[in-house]
Amino acid sequence: MQVIETLAEGLKREIKVVIPAADMKSRLDERLVDAKDKVRINGFRPGKVPLAHLKKMYGKSIMADLVNELVRDKPSEIISGRGEKSATQPSISMTEDQDEADKILAAEADFEFNLAYEIIPAIELKSNEGIKVTREVVEVTEDEINEQILKIAESARTYETKKGKAAEGDRVTMNYLGNVDGVAFDGGAAEDAELVIGSGRFIPGFEDQLVGVKAGDEKAITVTFPTEYPAAELAGKEAVFDITVKEVASAADVEINDELATKLGLESAEKLKEIVRGQIESQYNNLTRQKVKRQILDQLDEVYQFETPVGLVDAEFENIWRQINTDLAQSGKTFADEDTTEEEAREEYRKLAERRVRLGLVLSEIGEKAGVEVTEEEMQRALFAQLQQFPGQQKEILDFFRNTPGASASLRAPIFEEKVIDKLLTEISVTDKTVSKEELLADDAEEGEKAAKKPAKKKAAAKADAAEGEEAAPKKKAPAKKKAAEGDAE
Repeated sequence: MQVIETLAEGLKREIKVVIPAADMKSRLDERLVDAKDKVRINGFRPGKVPLAHLKKMYGKSIMADLVNELVRDKPSEIISGRGEKSATQPSISMTEDQDEADKILAAEADFEFNLAYEIIPAIELKSNEGIKVTREVVEVTEDEINEQILKIAESARTYETKKGKAAEGDRVTMNYLGNVDGVAFDGGAAEDAELVIGSGRFIPGFEDQLVGVKAGDEKAITVTFPTEYPAAELAGKEAVFDITVKEVASAADVEINDELATKLGLESAEKLKEIVRGQIESQYNNLTRQKVKRQILDQLDEVYQFETPVGLVDAEFENIWRQINTDLAQSGKTFADEDTTEEEAREEYRKLAERRVRLGLVLSEIGEKAGVEVTEEEMQRALFAQLQQFPGQQKEILDFFRNTPGASASLRAPIFEEKVIDKLLTEISVTDKTVSKEELLADDAEEGEKAAKKPAKKKAAAKADAAEGEEAAPKKKAPAKKKAAEGDAE
């Protein structure tokens, strides 16, 4: 077999592979000898079929199988033998001339095929000593714990039917039907809907107009949907909701005690406090981790600059671009609304895709050199987490991961990435800094404000921090559309 390099330009490689006709004939003869004792042909005793007859009957089909096997197995063997790693699945081409193909199947001509692929660039790892990060730490206060417990208690509070008019804090049970320009709209109706006045759950202005209603009342409530309302067809529109009040109930006093803890399935108020403290600490730790990781990735991005495989960047860009267009469609916006053009947006997201691919390759190299591995137990936990996120779709998801090549990478990649970050944290300079809750949340609040103005851009930018590439994973089914009366406060 001859392996001839025909192109070596940057990361691009093209290889011509030639297997002489004599070698193909030898391989064919071996298969025919093997088949001789297995085939059953009328007129011949088992094992006595002449090879010439076998070749006449099955030669082309056996040779076709040989060609398919060579094309399937040889590329990875050849690329590995050259000390290279292909960034994507190699492109394989061979003759399209039917006469030439017939000669190859008859072992009368050399079998040639061409490989075209991009290599993963060699990455020379550099010292991590220069990487410095600040880890912001927040001390959880008793007041914060008590505030959170109070919210839990309020969500678990009971209500008792009251006579008379509804006031702030009362729960109103009602039927409602909404319409815009006299036409009912999807998601604008409900029966036995419960709403606590002052909770901020419904469209601004809706709850205020419930103050003073009593059981049996019928009323028309007029509100205007926010201009940023998720359903574009309703955004900024005036709507009228015809309501029928079925019950007004007042809230019982909130008490934080062992009885409340028991209702929540815990043995004591002290245990409730312990759990709430742990939850708050976990939330802060996750945010701190994200900020530290972002600092690490930003510095790695400065340290490592190299050419990235176009195929990987193209695939990553398509993932981001697909999400961008989905976000724009759902919000009813255009690129002009985002103060940009499609061309400018493409250029921006292309840079994000290149960053993700480059950082993914760097983290992969760091992890490989450090011997980072993802265990089967970790993969199983990740799969179980996926199943929990998609209730009722467990079989669909299991089938997806079992039957889709490369799907398991979408589970492995984030685990591997986090383990590499853990490894880096043992090698770089980390300075802990005690900050307030407000300081920890400040950056995210600022980013959130930007996201509200430019949601598509922000969502794409957020993807840049996930350095490992993500394979296609099963998507959540679209949740039932939230009833239109319910506002953005939820």
